This record gives sequence, structure tokens and C-alpha cells, in this order.
Amino acid sequence: MTYRVRFTREALQDLERLYDFVLERELDRGSGLELAERALEAIENGIATLSFSPFTCRKAGGDPFIRELVIPFGGSGYVALFEIESADSIVVAAVRPQREDDYH
Repeated sequence: MTYRVRFTREALQDLERLYDFVLERELDRGSGLELAERALEAIENGIATLSFSPFTCRKAGGDPFIRELVIPFGGSGYVALFEIESADSIVVAAVRPQREDDYH
């Protein structure tokens, strides 16, 4: 079974914010955009796993269809909050650094 994965507007804004944060930090250090690109690629690869195995992710609260995907990257990584909407559809609601947990 394959699930269709879509993003809320807020989740897309999260991705843009995360990319911009890493990019600005790296540019301030005199580096290029390589790390920001790698972070975005790690998130995309993690999200891609949802299309075939969303139930392997940890539950986020009392609803068994609201879950979190841990995406390793660097020293901590990211967490994607998502909902399994139906037998073939998933919606990603938020993507945050692991050390940030304000999407609940």
C-alpha cells in the first residue's frame, strides 16, 4: 500500500523557515549552502518513508493516527508531525528541529 503525502501550508512554511535558518547561519560563518541543502534532503528523505510505512512512527498523543517522524540530521535532527487521514492519505502538519517542541 502506498500513501499519498501532502503538506499543510504551515508545514511548507516550516520547511522554508528551517532552510533559511541553516542557510543564514552557514553564510554568516562564510560557508555555502551545502549544509542547508543536506538538511532539506534529509527531511525530504525522511518524509518519503511515510508513503509506505507511517504506522512505524511514534504516536503523538492519544489519537493513534497522529504521529511523529524522527528525522536524524547532525547532532539532533528534525521531527515531523503528521496525521494518517485515510487508508491512502497522510498530511504533514509541522516540521520542527528536535529541540523545538511547540507544535503540540
